[in-house]
Amino acid sequence: MKELIDKIKKLGIGKVEEDISLKKYTTYHTGGIASCIVYPKDIEKLIILLKLINASNIRYKILGNGSNLLFSDKKYEGVLIKLTEFDNLEISGERIKVGVGFSLMKLARLAAKNALTGLEFASGIPATVGGAVYMNAGAYKTDMGYIVRSVKVLTPDYRIIELENKELNFHYRTSFFKTHPNFICLEVNLRLKRGNRNAIEQLMKDRLKRRLDTQPLNYPSAGSVFRNPEGMYAGELIEKIGLKGYQKGGAMISDKHANFIINKDNATSSDIKYLIEYAQKKVLDKYNVNLKIEQEFVNWE
Repeated sequence: MKELIDKIKKLGIGKVEEDISLKKYTTYHTGGIASCIVYPKDIEKLIILLKLINASNIRYKILGNGSNLLFSDKKYEGVLIKLTEFDNLEISGERIKVGVGFSLMKLARLAAKNALTGLEFASGIPATVGGAVYMNAGAYKTDMGYIVRSVKVLTPDYRIIELENKELNFHYRTSFFKTHPNFICLEVNLRLKRGNRNAIEQLMKDRLKRRLDTQPLNYPSAGSVFRNPEGMYAGELIEKIGLKGYQKGGAMISDKHANFIINKDNATSSDIKYLIEYAQKKVLDKYNVNLKIEQEFVNWE
């Protein structure tokens, strides 16, 4: 690993952080130490980095804002890649071309400022654009699949191609990229609609107030833990079996919204994972409903 890191530095691929705590890179504020986080300067440097990693037979993962990930407490022996430098933005009429490292919440605000409607749902999702496409982030009965026109992609054999919406297999909280993790999003083309700026901004303010009133935003979390089963609400099922406020170590099933698990007091990832699996089992036992976990477990094997 040390030899690989030295090569990455020597080739000037981008900023390198070594033996860094993942607590500052996930919205749960948990996780172990990462051997290496690299910030490639551009696509060319990204390709060089991936070739080095693959030649060394070392694992890697693209890391966005860490808003839907639960890393284990042990060391991540591999390379985490952050595409923070991929933050280009071009707004032309009703179309937006944006790099995957751009903040989704910031993009939603900019769309509103330009009187473009279609991204209001994203104003409260703390993801990068790339992460949002990867998981098909959404809220209020809409998601990225409705507004993505195409995505510029780096293939496993280092070709740059364009995938159209119909090829991206967008479904509820999933996409082509979840089933093809070696394809890397680089840039996203969005198609929005012209709207009334005041009405768009008011809708976003109303939804922010609703979030503040109903969600435990004063504690670290990763948003909704489970997908809502058809015709039901995961939080309501968890609440009905009396698990609101249930704690394990420093983690707690929120007493404000039962589909949130919060890091209340220096929780470990193991504390959080225990609560996720415990709530899932109890709901299955009581209602015969197998709640699907929205969050991705990383480095637990």
